Amino acid sequence: MTKTLRGADIVIKTLERAGLTTIYTLSGNHIMSLFDAAIDSKLELFHVRHEAATVHMADSFGRLTRRPGIAWVTGGPGHANAVGALFTALGQETPMVLLSGHTETDQLGRGGFQELQQVEMAAPVCKASWMATDTRTVGMELAKAIRIATSGRPGPVHLSLPSDILDPSVPEDSIPWPTEADFTATPVGLSNAAADTILSLIAGAKRPLIVGAPVLANRPGRDLLARIETALGVPTVISEGPRSFNDATLGRYAEVAKDADLVVLLGKALDFTLKFGEAPFFDPACQFISIDPEGALIDRATKAKGAALIFGCVADTYPAGEALIARAKTKGDAAWLASSRAAFAARPDLMATVVSKTEGKLHPAEVFRGLAPYLDRNPDAVLICDGGEFAQWGQAMLNNDRRMINGVAGSIGGSLPMAAGARTVETKAPVFAVLGDGTFGFHMAELETAVRLNLPFIAIVGTDARWNAEYNLQVRDYGPNRTFGCELNQTRYDLVATALGGHGELVEKAADLAPAIDRALASGKPAVINVMIESIPSPVMRR
Repeated sequence: MTKTLRGADIVIKTLERAGLTTIYTLSGNHIMSLFDAAIDSKLELFHVRHEAATVHMADSFGRLTRRPGIAWVTGGPGHANAVGALFTALGQETPMVLLSGHTETDQLGRGGFQELQQVEMAAPVCKASWMATDTRTVGMELAKAIRIATSGRPGPVHLSLPSDILDPSVPEDSIPWPTEADFTATPVGLSNAAADTILSLIAGAKRPLIVGAPVLANRPGRDLLARIETALGVPTVISEGPRSFNDATLGRYAEVAKDADLVVLLGKALDFTLKFGEAPFFDPACQFISIDPEGALIDRATKAKGAALIFGCVADTYPAGEALIARAKTKGDAAWLASSRAAFAARPDLMATVVSKTEGKLHPAEVFRGLAPYLDRNPDAVLICDGGEFAQWGQAMLNNDRRMINGVAGSIGGSLPMAAGARTVETKAPVFAVLGDGTFGFHMAELETAVRLNLPFIAIVGTDARWNAEYNLQVRDYGPNRTFGCELNQTRYDLVATALGGHGELVEKAADLAPAIDRALASGKPAVINVMIESIPSPVMRR
């Protein structure tokens, strides 16, 4: 008798072939066959409380491993819940695949259960989005999604899986199984001629600057940029934050950009984070080079800069960086490199000494001075800095090459599931998430996920009872008497953690922070350290 396999079995076996056995998911009608097929497989399912959390966890996995994170959700509202989180992954160039259940194809246009235009909904926040239409080839469709997610400029890909593709069975000998080549695309390198041209143009500049893409915001990427600096003697910087030249991580970045006479965009799109390369942020005479995986973005940069874009070529970011290192023969001005590095490292003096002026509250700088030794002692520690003013202090003050932020998308709220996702990758070193009290509310239920699945991390919540970033925007743009809709309660978020089975700590004095961190680490549980803080603008606004 011919053996048969369901579409769901084909999906599971394809993921096993790809070596992608870590799955972030939330169950639902349209994907129950996937859950059934996974029972006897090598897959490990991490079952969460909200579909957006599956995407944030897959995003975290992708950033840490540079391999595609896999999220499964059901169709209709489950898919809709997940889609918003894709925007963060897209902005950070994270390889991941969202697999969504879907209404049966024979019900489309007839008012099927949870029928929704899922492909069209996901398309704006994905590299590619489509629906599988044949049970026999669903494995090949999945391999294609994985290949697209990891090729060129990495990013999220969505594939909808209708129930009448997953549930039916087909003869096993009729199934075209993907090979290793189907999962990966050949990297596009930088030719020797192009590398030599770029290096010659860099050598002819007095103050060149290399700006790296968000895809480099990880340990391998930071190492690559450090080696480029060593080989070329040219300053490098990663542009991954939504605050442009006010990125708290980069000190006096704006001064370096304004002084540069040549900017090399290493996979970095010419966008709002670079003020589109315009004056007064850049010298009007500044020239640009674009090395990009996408020809369309080179064309966009050419349209924006005209003759000032003196060279452009298509190449993947990592291979292009390696090619520049391999072909380098001369080094740039050591004084320019040193002054640029000093500018990037510059921080307001107050960070080292400022203390709270309010009884029962810490200044944000006190919090991160207290956390810094734990990162210094644990080089493999993972740090997630969410959006908002509080986390900006963390970005400015903490040094960590396994750091993840909210990114170019400027989103907030993903840090708790991202911390849980990080723990599925990093099983030994500490995982810290720093976030404000407003942000904490987005995914606080994922603390139960972390407790249930034994994914310990420490969330340090800065509680100032305010949406502080928005409050400061209102003060800046409309005046201190025109603030509205930004106040929160001084909630005991530490008690939320204990109620859900985790560990909680309340900190109201700087001297109590280190003992609280020690107890949280010793607990072995997901922990919330609820730190009462003064409501202080980000360090950038104070410079």
